[in-house]
Amino acid sequence: TSFANTMGDTCFLGYNNTYLLLILKKSIKIYISLQPGRVGLIDKTYRWKFPIPYILSDNLNAKGAVYQAFEMYRLKSCVDFKPYEGEKTYIKFEKRDGCWSYVGDLQNGQVLSLGPGCDHKAVIEHELLHALGFYHTQSRQDRDDYVKIWLDQVTEGMEHNFNKYDDSFVTDLNTPYDYESVMHYRPFAFNKDPSIPTITTNIPEFFNIIGQYLDFSEMDIVRLNRMYNCSSSLTLLDQCTFENINICGMIQSSTDDADWVHLKSSPGSEDHTLSGQCRDLGYTMHFDTSTGNAEQSALLESRILYPKRKMLCLQFFYKMTGSVKDRLVIWEKTDDGTGTVRKLKKLHTVWGNSKFRFAFQGVRGDPANSGGGILIDDISLTETHCPAAVWRIQNFSSILETADYNTVLNSPRFYSPEGYGFGVQVRPLSGYSDYTGHYTGLYFHLASGDNDIVMQWPAVNRQATIVVMDQDPDIKLRMSSARSLTTDMSTGMCYQLIWDNPRTVGTFDPSCQCYRGDSVGWRSFIKHYDLHRRNYLKNDDLIIFSYCDKSVFNIINQFLSTLNKALNYTLLPNCHFNAVNSKVLLHIALASEAIHLHAVEPCFLCEL
Repeated sequence: TSFANTMGDTCFLGYNNTYLLLILKKSIKIYISLQPGRVGLIDKTYRWKFPIPYILSDNLNAKGAVYQAFEMYRLKSCVDFKPYEGEKTYIKFEKRDGCWSYVGDLQNGQVLSLGPGCDHKAVIEHELLHALGFYHTQSRQDRDDYVKIWLDQVTEGMEHNFNKYDDSFVTDLNTPYDYESVMHYRPFAFNKDPSIPTITTNIPEFFNIIGQYLDFSEMDIVRLNRMYNCSSSLTLLDQCTFENINICGMIQSSTDDADWVHLKSSPGSEDHTLSGQCRDLGYTMHFDTSTGNAEQSALLESRILYPKRKMLCLQFFYKMTGSVKDRLVIWEKTDDGTGTVRKLKKLHTVWGNSKFRFAFQGVRGDPANSGGGILIDDISLTETHCPAAVWRIQNFSSILETADYNTVLNSPRFYSPEGYGFGVQVRPLSGYSDYTGHYTGLYFHLASGDNDIVMQWPAVNRQATIVVMDQDPDIKLRMSSARSLTTDMSTGMCYQLIWDNPRTVGTFDPSCQCYRGDSVGWRSFIKHYDLHRRNYLKNDDLIIFSYCDKSVFNIINQFLSTLNKALNYTLLPNCHFNAVNSKVLLHIALASEAIHLHAVEPCFLCEL
């Protein structure tokens, strides 16, 4: 057995924000179990056939993160997963000691352990890559050209973890050495002295990068797709950055009043794709609302799309610089029953079951008082669920510069699909640090809401997931950081249940006119180093997604206990889409009402 140590921690925070109530620091052990006589990556008998059957144990706390990891594999490769239905070969996710996996398909069922501290999307991606047949990056035959292994600093008995293997045993799939791989050890893995590394990089700039636990690197995906002969994503239906003149096959309507324009970046009309990289370069789509007459419009339609799954999520960045009366309306054109895509309806939620187009309609509101127009950029359409909420924190670099350990940011109150109120708390300077510098902490809490009287309390067995978005324009190259927890019967201050009704156990917050419960999360959620290194702070905006859903086991248990009861109320909150005079991210859980975007208060997501 081979394993590597890495440090993680979970925290419980009181909402009064004045002190840390409890810190539980956990040592996460990442194991890979190697079978004697194995041929490793080159032996195709250990390759999986898709979809891979899986089982989630009842006591697993990382179910939300497991599902997120599954979706990353579906988005970035052809690797797919399905619930176990009696197959001979499968992966069973269990909560054992540490994070570990066998390498390759053992063909008779195998365990993948996600112990305490393993509730991290990237950790699960790492372990699944082992299960798919991959070894650690520093096991490559050519590793000495790129890193130095200091065996005299390795804990006695652990030297075998730094073995390198001949290319008759493992293959690099004709890819360069990848310092950024999610399969690389961290600099201080298995070290004797906490201040002396066991691995250093021959290019010093990569020292803080090796061992990253954000997401797959670009080369991780290249290798995975080469090993399994993947030619396309399973869930990416369309994406467009508008950098090419063909605008990704989108078309202008011939029956409207005006056209969208393929516009080169300029002050006030900056391209989002290359923002922060190149000045006055890049393109966006622009509809001028300062000319013509009120209510004139332009319709920009996607190519015809053919969904395979039932859920769709449309994501794009937009900016409205004209009149407060300007509108951006999202439409869907579906098959009219004859095979022609021409049946038009406005969107809130679309359930994909036939070919369709999506369309952006810009509408002039008050040209005489408009000094600009509507811009859209970096569109992606995936066959996945949208997050329950999106929170944009502006000017985050300035916040990092001035923050101290008492600085706390609380999100607006959001609602889960069930109707629970919840929020996210950010501590820009969390108090946790390592050799790379400081970290930002993120935490989840319940909040009182309009539906509390009909909700079930305490709210246990819910999967809460928080994601800090990497704003890379190519959704397949994003390395967003994500963590997940399962609500349970844990108690906090004065032995009150953490996940009970916030009106009972929470503290009143005048900013939301609601009660917020205690926050639970992670001091080491994301490094300041990574925030600045990648595209997390494009336009100096930090964008946070959050999900709050029933666990599958809770759904089954509730169904069985309420089988003979009638549900006579609706828990879904109202939601309105608005715009602001800056570029923001919009998700649309692609049913039948209109989305109208007005230049008023920000609202980034509606979950229907």
